[in-house]
Amino acid sequence: MATQRTITKPPKSPVPDPVEPAPCQPCGGTGNVAITVRVGRKRRPVGQQDGLCLNCLGSGSGTDPDS
Repeated sequence: MATQRTITKPPKSPVPDPVEPAPCQPCGGTGNVAITVRVGRKRRPVGQQDGLCLNCLGSGSGTDPDS
């Protein structure tokens, strides 16, 4: 008679602790980024203005959707 195989199940792993998402790289979680304003025929920079972060769409949640 053949030997009987016994298969053991791996132990159930505990539920991992929720990991806090990493802040968005371009805006650092503020939702705003500085955009350079250019004027003139040669497009010289004259200053900066606030713009929405396109990575998190200005939500200010500070979470990067890619991570």
